[in-house]
Amino acid sequence: MLAVMGRPRKFEEEQVLRAARDEFWRNGYAATSLDDLMKATGLGKGSLYGAFGDKRQLFLKVLSAYAHETAEGVCGAVARGDRAIEVLRGFFVPGPQDAVAEHHGPVAPSRGCFLANSSTELAARDPEVTGRARATYQAVEDCFTHAVAQAVADGDLPEDTNPRELGRLLLTIQQGLQFLTKTEMTPEAMREIGRATVDRLLQLPAPVG
Repeated sequence: MLAVMGRPRKFEEEQVLRAARDEFWRNGYAATSLDDLMKATGLGKGSLYGAFGDKRQLFLKVLSAYAHETAEGVCGAVARGDRAIEVLRGFFVPGPQDAVAEHHGPVAPSRGCFLANSSTELAARDPEVTGRARATYQAVEDCFTHAVAQAVADGDLPEDTNPRELGRLLLTIQQGLQFLTKTEMTPEAMREIGRATVDRLLQLPAPVG
């Protein structure tokens, strides 16, 4: 539980959102109660709703923060990386679980993608959730695509590589791997898939002859 003291606004908003996120991530939106959120954040009902609105508004704020982290995790790494190909490889080796945990904390690796989970649960009754997920995945795809194009320009991928196609494929693999974490696939198996992704998609072909 977070130690939150003082008047209602005397708390670290980022910490509160992370605590609420972990509850929603662990239980799903419908199964997360107000009591769960109060215990996780250390805030009373008045403070929690006074600062963030009702449960749905809190959830949407949590989702927006996660979406920003997700996009920044990819786009920020691409922007900061010395070499685009190494940045791309870093998302799959040593393993997808490690990359997810680095950006979103220890609850993440066994829970799948919070955005995907939320969209699956709420798509039929809350299109705003689906829209935010779609926009985030598009931003991540764009950043992967940019990195692939740079890797081609650097001579680290074949000249005939289609950056958009490969960027979209990498996003699909990344999301598929996050889903598989929910099946309790072993870390070793996940790392093997990550290495295979690098070996088959993110390498120059071996010289012929």
